[in-house]
Formats: sequence, C-alpha cells, structure tokens
Amino acid sequence: MKEFAYVRASDADEAAALVADRPDAVYLGGGTNLVDLMKLGVARPGLVVDVSRLPYDRVEHRSDGSVLIGGAVRNSVLAGDAGIRWRFPLLSQALLAGASGQLRTAATVAGNLLQRTRCGYFQDVTKPCNKREPGSGCPAAAGAHRELAVLGTSEHCVASHPSDMAVALAALDATVHLRSPGGTERTVPVEELYLPPGRTPHRETVLAPGELITAVELPAPPPGALMRFRKVRDRWSYAFALVSVGVSVRQADDGTLDRVAIALGGVAPRPWRARAAEQRLLGHRPEDALLRAAAGAELADARPLPGNAFKLGLITDLVAATVRDLVTGADPAAGGHGEEQS
Repeated sequence: MKEFAYVRASDADEAAALVADRPDAVYLGGGTNLVDLMKLGVARPGLVVDVSRLPYDRVEHRSDGSVLIGGAVRNSVLAGDAGIRWRFPLLSQALLAGASGQLRTAATVAGNLLQRTRCGYFQDVTKPCNKREPGSGCPAAAGAHRELAVLGTSEHCVASHPSDMAVALAALDATVHLRSPGGTERTVPVEELYLPPGRTPHRETVLAPGELITAVELPAPPPGALMRFRKVRDRWSYAFALVSVGVSVRQADDGTLDRVAIALGGVAPRPWRARAAEQRLLGHRPEDALLRAAAGAELADARPLPGNAFKLGLITDLVAATVRDLVTGADPAAGGHGEEQS
C-alpha cells in the first residue's frame, strides 16, 4: 500500500479545502470501499481526510413528513431507525439486503452512495480498465461480465453500480445535499449524482473537487403508498445484486395506479429509475400482461452482452412480481416466488 498522510477534519470547511487543494486527496467515511481499493492498489491517495466525525450523523424526521439523513449516519443506524422502518420500509429493506452486519455498522450513507462502480477487472491492477486507466480498454465486454450492466453502458465500460441503498433512494425521489469548499451548498436528485460512462467512465459523479455529501433528503411518502425492495443474488447474503428493484406504488379506489416509482439495481452504472415502465403503468390496473409490457418498454434500449442477457427476463419477472405482490398484499417471504434466493 502506498504511504499516505491522514487528517481528521475538525469541520466541513477544513475538510473541503484540504480535498479541493490536492488532486490525490480523498474523503474517508466508513472506509468499507476505499480501504479495500487501497489494499488492492487501485486507489492510491496521498492524503486521506477523515470526515466520519463531522456533525452529519443524525436522522431528522420533520413535521411535514420529510426526513433529512446526515451523510455520516451509519447504514445500520439508518436501517434500524423506527421512523424509516415504519414510513420508508423500502429504504430499510435495501440497507439490510446490502453487505454484512459488520460492514453496515461501519459504512456511512455518503460513502455508500459514492462506492466505485466496479467489476473484477477494475479491481485487478494487472488488467486494463478504462475506469482505472483511461484509454486502456474494457476487457469485461469480451470477458467475465455475467454480473454487469445491461442499461446505460458504453463501449468503454459495462460495470454496474453496487449500491442497494441508492436504488431505494432513487425510487423515493431523494435529493443529495452537497457542500463546496467555499461553503456554498446545492442539492441534486440522487439519479443526477451519477454520470453515464460514455467515453469517460473514470468520471463517475457530478461532484466538483472538494464537494462533500452532507445529507440525503427524502420527501414525505405519498399517503397510502405501498413500497418494497427485492434483490436477486447468487447467495442469500453478502453478495451484489444480479437484479434488484425498489418499488413505491399507490392504487386509486378504482384499482388503477395513481402513483408509480420503480428503480432498478445491478443493471446499470447508476441506480436506474425506470421512467418508461412507470409511464406505461400510471393510470392503469396492474394486470400481469401490462406489468410485463411495462418492463419490456424500459428494456427497449438495453445493450446486453452474451453472458448477462438473462438479466432482461429477470428484470421483467422481478418488476412484475414485486408490483403484483404489493397491490395484492402477498408476502414473498412466505414462499410465493423465491426471487430473492435465486
């Protein structure tokens, strides 16, 4: 591991200034992704700025039903928060589906969002990778890509974003609060935090040098909304999603859907908000044929590779089953479908 300097920031302005002034500086929250990449030689920072003890470690439930979640809140704390579990179960379920109990206890909300979009080639410094070394190539396209993306890819990168939490936040219309080195603050929808790979897959987010995620904000859930997160993976725990889905829907008195939000994980370089599928379902009864057609509409521009084309059918099945189970009150844990264990 490369030698590096370490500073524990006393406030946000100091942290932002330190990182903005040095291109080889990085923030440290829980370190569950960063430290791994440093051990592998993928990340080689010269300065690590610890922001884990800045005053962004609270979950604030507001009187209007919205929630402000500090960037330093630990994933385990957020998953266990009574208000989150009761009013935003989609988010709690997504957090509990990710990583392991030990990692959730260390990982922060901001760090979870900023996990590197990666594959095995990115993490192997003996292999070329456009994300790690721009212009060196993307061996995953012709190599091992079973777990990788089918939506929003480019010829330069087919890696998939690993965060389950980000999928839930996309379905919940979350916004991310950012603070710049000069103290200026701005917000961006969580979907817009991430950049498409295009020709520059090494640039993953819209963050400017030194910008710090201070919080994530959730609007109040629509009255009567039903929500659920489901994840398909190769083993029951400690595995990235092959496909995941976060859904929030509401039915009108006539049985049609007057609220639909669907986000997909494990299938794109960012959490993928399924806008085309939502539009096909809005204002209609969620019958199985329509659910499957809606998922198909979302996949119209998919670019599967030979080893991950199976994800298209998996996405369709998972979206249809999750929406259907929500509106019928079915419990997938009772043994109806078993998608989560496949």
